[in-house]
Amino acid sequence: MITAYTLDAGTIVEIRCSSEMRIPDLALWVDLFSPTHEERAMAEAWIGTEIPTREEMAAIETSERLYEFQSALIMTAVMPLIARNPDPKSAAMTLVATKDRLVSLRHGEPAAVAIAVRRIQHEGVPIRSACDILFTLLDAIADRAADVVEECSAEFDAVSSQVFGVGLDTRKSAQYKATIQKIGHIGLKIARMHDACASLERLFLFLSLHGKTLNLNSQQKSAAKTLGRDIRSIREHAGGLDARLNFLLDATVGLVNLEQNQIIKIFSVLAVIFLPPTLIASIYGMNFEIMPELAWTYGYPFSLGIMVASVALTFLYFRWKKLL
Repeated sequence: MITAYTLDAGTIVEIRCSSEMRIPDLALWVDLFSPTHEERAMAEAWIGTEIPTREEMAAIETSERLYEFQSALIMTAVMPLIARNPDPKSAAMTLVATKDRLVSLRHGEPAAVAIAVRRIQHEGVPIRSACDILFTLLDAIADRAADVVEECSAEFDAVSSQVFGVGLDTRKSAQYKATIQKIGHIGLKIARMHDACASLERLFLFLSLHGKTLNLNSQQKSAAKTLGRDIRSIREHAGGLDARLNFLLDATVGLVNLEQNQIIKIFSVLAVIFLPPTLIASIYGMNFEIMPELAWTYGYPFSLGIMVASVALTFLYFRWKKLL
């Protein structure tokens, strides 16, 4: 799908283009969402350079993601997608920028695109060139990355309060399972955001070093450096959150082990408590003729009394040693 944006009175106007419709020459920004081969060819003819394929976007080498070609900057970075389910994914997005035009290529739904369009159309962000659109989009990408990390931090605080504050019901193993799954879910999001921030940090550095290609002014060059510092701080925050998450996981697993040890301890103590009466019952169960208690009228209650006394003494001993 091709969406073109033209400049009109300091804002942008959206135009949906089909494969049979030519992209307007006055367009500043063309957004490609899962384009067909024909749509990709149209965008390449409009911007005057090649656009990476989906396979090329998946390359992890920096030289394949960030490079200059035919007076255009081709920049690919990983970014979080719109969370339509409890397990939000991330995907690569490519920006092809020249002095006068911008193409964004995506095969998912990064929230940053919708945020950038809303800021321009409804929040009055001034637009005079394609570079202004580029930096509005990059600023939305950085804000979205910060939002995701903040969401993970809030989820971490909630789980921490549950584990260390209110506490988990030790009688319900399902709570432990749900908590560990929640921690794992947060960890996956943090790992994805760490990768996204690393790729974005390289993108901003590349952009600041190749500003002459796009004729960036001093304000835009400063904005590129500022965005790079912001992404670096977000990445550091995500790294710290990941370390705390590992601690929380270890603590939760430790609580599970403590509960298991407590259960094993109870059974072990019970086995020791009932060992003396078992021994007494075994002795009298030998049934030898020389055992006078067998013919004694009070032999049976006497043996039961010894058993109860042995249980009581063993129990009191464990209580005295604070093992129960």
